[in-house]
Amino acid sequence: MSRLVPTLLLVVLLAGCAATPGSEPPRELDFAYAPEETLRASAQVLMANGYVVRHADADLGRLEAVFSRWPGYRVLVEVSGDGDQSRVSLTASRGGRALPPQTLDRLLVEMQDQLGMWR
Repeated sequence: MSRLVPTLLLVVLLAGCAATPGSEPPRELDFAYAPEETLRASAQVLMANGYVVRHADADLGRLEAVFSRWPGYRVLVEVSGDGDQSRVSLTASRGGRALPPQTLDRLLVEMQDQLGMWR
């Protein structure tokens, strides 16, 4: 019995460490452009803001970019849709922890501007 209590305590502590933090919902926006155009505009906006595109796959509609200087943000862009309609979904993280979705609002506004939606 004397070994059971420390063992259970250790199991409970390790289980708490293994729990993943809650993820933030993605920031989404619909565009009246083909998914390929939306993905390309997303890459251009990210690069203009100091991000480095690490991975991009137009067939999958995915793009991953990291901020080139501290604090090291990571942005994942997913574009879906067909024809001349698309939906872009952005998520961001820093150090493996999800960032609040509103941190991506400025990038979405710049994407709208890149695609000429304000003209």
